[in-house]
Amino acid sequence: MENLITFMNNRVLLTGIAGFAGSHILEHIMVNTDWHVIGIASWKHKGTPERVEEVWKLHPEWKERIEIITHDLQSPFTELTKKRIGKCDVFINIASESHVDRSITDPVPFIENNVKIALNMLEFARESKPHIFIQFSTDEVYGVAPFGKNHKEWESIVPSNPYSASKACQEAIAISYWRTYGVPVIITNTMNLFGETQDPEKFIAKTIRAVLRGEKVTVHGTPEKIGSRYYLHARNMADALLFILKYKKPTLYSQDTDILPDRYNIVGDIELNNLEMAQTIARLCNKELNYEFVNHHATRPGHDYRYALDGSKLRNIGWIAPLDFEQSLKKYIDWTLLNKTWL
Repeated sequence: MENLITFMNNRVLLTGIAGFAGSHILEHIMVNTDWHVIGIASWKHKGTPERVEEVWKLHPEWKERIEIITHDLQSPFTELTKKRIGKCDVFINIASESHVDRSITDPVPFIENNVKIALNMLEFARESKPHIFIQFSTDEVYGVAPFGKNHKEWESIVPSNPYSASKACQEAIAISYWRTYGVPVIITNTMNLFGETQDPEKFIAKTIRAVLRGEKVTVHGTPEKIGSRYYLHARNMADALLFILKYKKPTLYSQDTDILPDRYNIVGDIELNNLEMAQTIARLCNKELNYEFVNHHATRPGHDYRYALDGSKLRNIGWIAPLDFEQSLKKYIDWTLLNKTWL
């Protein structure tokens, strides 16, 4: 493991702070560092004040280290907003529309939103010059992973749907700013996330709700061919990001060497198909599972049976997930049983 990196002012600019993943990153930073977080939220998409309230509900003293600025990242930052944000060593760009079904139903505003977010954040970074710019991305940019194949970093980008295409666009723009303007970009590609306060449009949250209500769970696929994923609790994802920030200096572009920006896959410890996941949720809820198979190509065109990443690069430099899959899923279900309003 490399030496611990220190920053000048310990200030982090975090987009999507009131979203599901962003709020977990916020809490993880609060617990494990003394950094200050400047959060950007538009309140127009999936971000909610309640997620931030969950973070400081038990720790009101954290409010002194958190500032939230309302700004829609589809627009450039104003000079006044730039002054409010101030100098930040770290940019974490996680804000994005992220639901595949909505990207298929209405692709144009979905893609435009995600592209504008990347452009406006990278333009601000070009001017502000942070030490690290994390561009948060997804496993889906690589497209379908045949069974037995896990994509390594920098394999071919072949997105299958408008959501994954918009994330691939964000990556491409970030790479161009890394090369043209010297923005210190690091790209992370993350497997399917779950955890406390997740929106019930996502598969695990939707399945927990259906199981608790005794409703039928939809499993995409057929008995012979069921879709599968590596699932990762959002706090494990946040821990991986913090590990990268603390121990990995970004590689900067040089004309003298044939290099690429740093890219890290963040992967869960176990792969489950959709039926196995539903069965595990039902078991942990002490409920019977009522389910039906649905042809996913008919209901979700551009949605692949299997996504899979190879997480060995990050593991080999020392990152270990704090919670294993079943521990983290049980933690989430137990929390949900006490906070059913989130469903």
